Parts: sequence; C-alpha cells; structure tokens
Amino acid sequence: MSDYVLGLSAYYHDSAAALLCDGRIVAAAQEERFTRKKHDPAFPVRAVEYVLEAGNVSLEDVRGIAFYEKPLLKFERLLETYHAFAPHGFTSFLASVPVWIKEKLFMETMMERSLGEFLGPEADLKKLPKIYYPEHHLSHAASAFYPSPFNEAAIVTVDGVGEWASTSISHGQGSSISSLTKIHFPHSLGLLYSAFTVYCGFKVNSGEYKLMGLAPYGNPRGERARQFENKIREELIDIRPDGSYVLNMPYFRYATGLSMYDPERWLKLFGLPPRTAEDKDIDPAYMDMALAIQRVTEDVVLRLAATAKNMTGSSNICLAGGVALNCVANGKILRSNLFDRLWTQPASGDAGGALGAALALWHIGFEAPRQADEKNDAMQGAYLGPAFGNDAAVETCRRFGAPFEIIDTEEALSRRVAGLLNQGQVVGWFQGRMEYGPRALGNRSILGDARNPEMQKRLNLKIKYREGFRPFAPSVTEEGSHDYFDFKGTSPYMLLTVPVAESIRQKLPENYDQMDMWERLYFLRSTLPAITHIDYSARIQTVNKEVNPRYWGLLKAFEELSGCPVVVNTSFNVRGEPVVCTPADAYRCFMRTDMDYLVINDLLLDKTSQPPLKENADWRTQFVLD
Repeated sequence: MSDYVLGLSAYYHDSAAALLCDGRIVAAAQEERFTRKKHDPAFPVRAVEYVLEAGNVSLEDVRGIAFYEKPLLKFERLLETYHAFAPHGFTSFLASVPVWIKEKLFMETMMERSLGEFLGPEADLKKLPKIYYPEHHLSHAASAFYPSPFNEAAIVTVDGVGEWASTSISHGQGSSISSLTKIHFPHSLGLLYSAFTVYCGFKVNSGEYKLMGLAPYGNPRGERARQFENKIREELIDIRPDGSYVLNMPYFRYATGLSMYDPERWLKLFGLPPRTAEDKDIDPAYMDMALAIQRVTEDVVLRLAATAKNMTGSSNICLAGGVALNCVANGKILRSNLFDRLWTQPASGDAGGALGAALALWHIGFEAPRQADEKNDAMQGAYLGPAFGNDAAVETCRRFGAPFEIIDTEEALSRRVAGLLNQGQVVGWFQGRMEYGPRALGNRSILGDARNPEMQKRLNLKIKYREGFRPFAPSVTEEGSHDYFDFKGTSPYMLLTVPVAESIRQKLPENYDQMDMWERLYFLRSTLPAITHIDYSARIQTVNKEVNPRYWGLLKAFEELSGCPVVVNTSFNVRGEPVVCTPADAYRCFMRTDMDYLVINDLLLDKTSQPPLKENADWRTQFVLD
C-alpha cells in the first residue's frame, strides 16, 4: 500500500500544497492560480483539493501532513524582537498583537479546522493525519536537495526570514540534511534587497525581480554607482570574508515597524529621495542604486557559496529561498567554477516550502531512503499543476462563443504556430500541466519571435502592460543553446542568467553608457534583440525533448522554418495577475490583450475571428498592480 504525504505553506504569502506518493512528487500548485489573487496567503484550500484529486486519494489516506515552518518559534521571534528593540515599535506592537495571537499562536487550530473541511461537516478533527512542523529553512533546503539529481551537495538557502534564520548553509547526503551554519534575523540579505526594492519604487515580495532587471541599466563604470556601493558596504552591511554579514539596524525599520527603512537616514546617506512607484521615467540614479545593491548581493552570495564549498568539500551546490530566484547571482556562482554543477529549486520562494516540508517529512521524519541518478532531477520539468483536455477547451470556447480550429496532429500544430511566430505574431500557448513556481516554462506561456526588434516593446506595453524596461527570457532547444549563448550545461527552469554568444552580438557605440535608458534599451545589441538585455545577458530556458516534447517540437519547427531555435517566452498573464490556470483564464487574458492567436492543446483561436468579450471587467481593477 502506498504512503502519501501532504505538504503545505500558508499564512504569509504564496501559499501552496504538494503531494508525495512513496516519496515521488505527484502534484504541486500555488493557491493564487485557483483564486486569481496574486501571492494569495490564505490556507490553500483549492490547491489541496487539486493535489488530492491528482493523487486520487482522500485526506484520510494521507500518512502525514507537513507545514513548512514552526509557527510558535516564529511567534517567539516576533516577541523577542520587539523586546530587544523596545521602546521602539511599541505602537505597531499593540496593533499587531491581536493578529499574531490569531494567526501565529493558534495557527495549528486554524489549520486543523481548514483541513477538517475535507473530512466532512461532522468530522472528528482527531482523525486528521498528524501535522508535522519542520523549520522554515529546512523546508527550503529539502526542496532544493531532495528533488535535485545529486546524491550529495552543499545547500545554500537565502531569503527574508523564516523563524529566526535568514541565511543558512547545509550539507545534503543521501536522505539526510545537516545544518552547518546560520545567520539570524534581524540580519537578512533578502530583507536588505527588499528595502532597496521599495526605495526604488517597487513592491516587497513581488518587485525584487524588477530591481534585478533594472540593475544593468546602471552605469558599471560610473562614479555614482561606485559611490552607492561604497556607502552600502560602509554604512548598511558589514560583509565578512566567509559571506556572513551584519546589518546596521538603525537604518532599518522592518524589525519593529511597518516600513523597511528609516527614510531620513537613507535620504541623508544617499542624497536621493525614495522613488514614486509609478514614475514613468526612471531617473538614472535609481538604476545606479539597483546596480550597486545587485553587486553587493552577488558578492555575498558568492562568498557564501565559497564557504559552503569549504565546509562540505562538495562539487555540487543546491540553492533555495527567495534570493535563489536572483538568476543573475546564480549565473555568477555557475561561472565562478566553485562547483561542477548547480541546481536551483524552480519554486524557490515560500510556495516551494510546501514541497520541501513534505520531502523533509518523508526522508527525515519517516526515514525513507533516497537514491538520485546524478543526471535527472525529480521535478518533472516543474509541470506539476492541473491539465485540461480538449473537451474542457472546447467547452470553454462554446461558453464564450469563441470560434476555433482543431489541428489534427502535433506536427501540424507545431508547423502552423511556428509560421505565425515567424510572421511576427504573438501567440498564447496553453498546454499540459501547469508549472509550479513563478516561471512559465512552455505550458502557460506567451510566445514571440526573439529576432523581431519590436517584440520586446510590444510584449511589455501592449500585452503584459508592464514597465517598458523589463527584459524577456528566451526558450531554446537544449541541443541548440550553445550556438546562441555562452553557456555549458542546461537551464530548464529559467533560473540562470548567461551571456549571449559573441557570434550573435552587435558592437555597441562608444557613447552607449551615456545614452538614456530607452536609447540603450532599443539599440539592437544582437541578432536576438527581444531577449538580449542591455548587458548582453539573457535569462535562459533550455528545453529538453524528453521533458516537454510538445514545446520542444514547436521550437524545432520554428528552427526548420527560420533557422533559429529560440523564441521569447513570457508568462501567460498580465501585470498583477497570477499565471493562467484554466482554459477560461487563458481566453480572458487573450481577449484583454493584443495577443494575435491562442493555442489551447489542439485548438487554435484567431483574435480577428473572436466576438467581443462579454465579461466587461477591466483587468486593471480586477488585479492589483505588482
């Protein structure tokens, strides 16, 4: 008889559920995809429903439930932090206590009641499977190591904060994970980066990747960026040779207040006021600031990786935690040659904690053995969410009165869509199981021709409705990647930034660094301008024929037609919206944007043939801008 383990994350942001069967990942999904609320922190009712259905089991069949952190230990940290910083923060302490008591102190009771709904209205909660509480950073480390291809690896976890830890180094060996060293709150590289995210006009827990994308617009040879970096190192963070660090806490308010930083101190330090979020034109000073904090972050991460190497002697490294989504820093680790191989959990944030908690319970709590094959990971391409067949797609089209064409074979569909992309059309591509984690990897994607000089502008402003400076990522066949990118290995989860190959680059003009942001952005830097960022980098996804044969087939068809196996791949959503989950989500997004075609499984929809969308809700009011 099979053993099932349910993993959960909830009550902070990006709640999720994951299900294991005998240690194998059956399904995993974020709650936001079902509720359509970005970063939904609520108990993941819909996600739990989905993973249990995917496993064809009921909650009674589950051997154990793992929640991704220890709520009481987190509550202890909150109380001790306010005590340590008293009398500062007393007003926010009084305002927060009732919420803490409900959401932290009695979280187990809240969770049991939510889970009890799966047993029926008159259920005895004592019949619930036992709930286990691994530590937050153990959940992250487990999410990185156990699905990796490695039997042994160093593990580095960096995020905002768990219960107490904000940075940790561990050693994974077989089915065990040993904690080696930790840095504790309030000192946090993740929260330092978030403070700069806010100062540069973006949102915490959603805007950090925008700050990373803004950094290359800073002048790498300019005096201002150098001064900003020096001030960060001299006043905000003391970085030790081993990558450990201490923050200068008078500059920060996140420990006891409702803001990330002390505005008066930061203004005095940098001589630059905080940026207003929706300023259309970004002052170059904020670009230099983004560059400065990105450089500091990369320095710390590289030092931590070196320390992990020294402590473990491993040739492999696994990364997790929110900072592991900083694909630029990940790329620097790879190119440092500290390790032979690197693997990053595609759901590195708190959503991935649900999977990590389940895996920690299985391998550590239940002492189940583990054997990796040193070649393939266990994430199944991160295609762990729900799938919808042609019948569901046809029913959706009929409900909206949407004309469609059914393409008989996969090869014919690939050739047809490749032809549309080659003509400069933008295609919504909806196939198979939804991705787990923040990246669209070819099953819930919007696609375009990476060679088209206008594609980046069009996708940002007319389809995604987001800031024009933000770069797009390429998907490329695994075997064709080395012709276009200076990179050895694979990057299936779009979590590495690598240089584009010298052979496809265009020479920059001598005054390039003095050009304004938009002039630099729209200068044709390579033969793939839609995915080449202004520093000649790209956040690459390599597509394997065995892992996603349909998406790989589309890329090959495009290569046969155009001579190029690279397309633009961006997530199927608009700004502020979760990635689409269902065919109905996809159709609404298609109709509210300037996408030209929509493909749902074998169905092809042409925008010019569609009737007006009867649902008149405006996405700008439906989704809160991130």
